Amino acid sequence: MFAIACVGIIAPATLDVAYAQDEEAAVEGRQFSAKAGEKVNEALQMMNAENSQGALNVLNALLSSGVALNPYERSTIYQMLGQSYNDVGNTPGALRAFQDAINAGGLLPNEVDNIKVVIAQLMIVNGQYREGATALENYLAQGGQEKPAYVELLVQAWVEAEDYARARPWAEKWFNSANPKERKHFDLLNFLYNNLNMPERQADIVKQMIQKWPGDQTLWNTWASMLGNGGREQDAFEVNKMLYLGGAMTDEREIKKVIQYYSYYEMPYQAAQILAREMNSGRVKRTPENLEELSKYYRTAREYKKAIPILEEAAQQSNSAKLYAALGEAYFNEGDCGKAETSFRSAIDRGYDAGKSWMQVANCIYDSTQTAPRLDCSMTEAEMDNAPITRIRAQAIEAFNRVPAGSRESRNARKWLKFVSEERDAVERRCEFEKNVERELCYSKIKLEYDNIVFAGGEFALDDEECMKFKADYDALYVRTTTE
Repeated sequence: MFAIACVGIIAPATLDVAYAQDEEAAVEGRQFSAKAGEKVNEALQMMNAENSQGALNVLNALLSSGVALNPYERSTIYQMLGQSYNDVGNTPGALRAFQDAINAGGLLPNEVDNIKVVIAQLMIVNGQYREGATALENYLAQGGQEKPAYVELLVQAWVEAEDYARARPWAEKWFNSANPKERKHFDLLNFLYNNLNMPERQADIVKQMIQKWPGDQTLWNTWASMLGNGGREQDAFEVNKMLYLGGAMTDEREIKKVIQYYSYYEMPYQAAQILAREMNSGRVKRTPENLEELSKYYRTAREYKKAIPILEEAAQQSNSAKLYAALGEAYFNEGDCGKAETSFRSAIDRGYDAGKSWMQVANCIYDSTQTAPRLDCSMTEAEMDNAPITRIRAQAIEAFNRVPAGSRESRNARKWLKFVSEERDAVERRCEFEKNVERELCYSKIKLEYDNIVFAGGEFALDDEECMKFKADYDALYVRTTTE
């Protein structure tokens, strides 16, 4: 006669169930018959010899043999089956067997509790994370002993189930009880607080981690990211700048992030200097995109002369219409309209907006009239026609006329054409007005001089010699008529 008790508990991946004779348990209802005990003992020997399949064969044969078995015998046999199924990797079979052990009704309350833990652990091992974790929590809620292994298993199960809110209290308990605390304890809380959007708690954990592992750049990057996401961009910039200046950043993506911070905080020239230095060192690739970014920083800093050779290199590398247009704009800002036109023509040839391009060229040409000598009313018409400002206006008109009629810029081009064309007319009208004013004033002086001769006698003599050029016209209009 045998009395056998299940006293083992499984770990997350393996079962460790031990069986032993228990003479004190040999009471009514908790003992084996000779026939059943013989087969169970045979199966135990096979299990101890690591012949789990043999044990399964013996135990299943016993259950199907028709031998009368009491609840205790059935519960024990099912426990052994569960152990053996687990040993051969048949987790679903093990789960059924352990549940059958409970259902057979031959276990004491504490034994049922132990089997419930075994089932919960097996569920988790089998990928039934939520079901297994819930079963294990129920066991603990009903007064089950809370072992450190159970806490860690619950953390793992809820994380695998991606139920981070359920994982958090167990993870915090796991963290607080750990001594010494290892990196994995910190990493888990950092992960959970990040996914649960708990920035204050995450910040506390990351601070502790930086103190323990100050050389870990990932932690500093996390800290900077948290500062930025929390609206503390300036502090995030300072952290990134410190890492860069300290030599911790070597990856192109990280370096460019620091450069972009410089630009964001209105330091485009410093951003350009860093990017140029890093491209020269090879840590940032000299691609058309990076060259364009470098030129953008120089242009923002109004360093157009430095931007131009960078843009030329980028445009030649990429053969991009957009970069040729950017080069044209840089020449425009430098006032080099000839090179601006050449660059914009290259951009147009590669598909860039012709209307926008020719408007830029025309504006560049027209802007150069601001430094040309003005037309003067003392000039003859021929001198006005050949004046530099007249030639420049003609070139601007030609460029404005090149804006396609279907372009969105055509309306502006027509306005500019009208404006530039009317400038010469405005000068001529002004000169005519000034000339008329001068002539009328001189006519008055000439008339006064003739009046003086009539009343006082003497010879005709004007005080203002400039008016003598109008005397012949005055005489032709008035003196002869008076004489007649």
